[in-house]
Amino acid sequence: MTPSGRSRGHSTDDVARTALRILDDDGLADLTMRRLATRLDVQPSALYWHFPNKQSLLAELSDRIVGQAASLLRGSGVVAEARALRDALLAYRDGAEVVSSTLALGLGSSTALDRLTDAVAAEGFPSDVASRAATTLLHFVLGHVWHEQQRLQYDSVGVVAPGAGHVPDADFAFGVDLIHRGLHAAAGARPAEAPHPRGV
Repeated sequence: MTPSGRSRGHSTDDVARTALRILDDDGLADLTMRRLATRLDVQPSALYWHFPNKQSLLAELSDRIVGQAASLLRGSGVVAEARALRDALLAYRDGAEVVSSTLALGLGSSTALDRLTDAVAAEGFPSDVASRAATTLLHFVLGHVWHEQQRLQYDSVGVVAPGAGHVPDADFAFGVDLIHRGLHAAAGARPAEAPHPRGV
């Protein structure tokens, strides 16, 4: 690929931003390289100047989604980090699926895990415990939001009654609190923070 193939002046940032818009508008299943090229009015081959394959594109989107968590952070500590990550994932349709699949392939940055690990370590836990606890929290947040986003999509097409018997905010708060308190209980210490479910 020569520089002349660089998407008619589109930058890598332009390509990623357009891909995020397609993701948010149409979902992950409809985010194809061909559709992205059509939106940018270029040949699909031009996209490979910026991203060698779809997996690398999704890794970039994952990093951008997770990267927004820092700006959404309110307060500090384990619970605040988990809440900010959830908000960042919910900001884009299929956000949890994009981030989860990227991590499963070993692609993208480790920002989400690093932030959670640092938050746990700041409460006095050794690095190995902090890493394991952060991994547990990350898996919980990704799984919970994936479920939320699936439910939202089903609700939108009338597959199930909207919000029937489901309180995602309270469920999320309970789950994070359970993991957080369990970590401290296992260490024989009291949690440094105990969030109220309504605050998540």
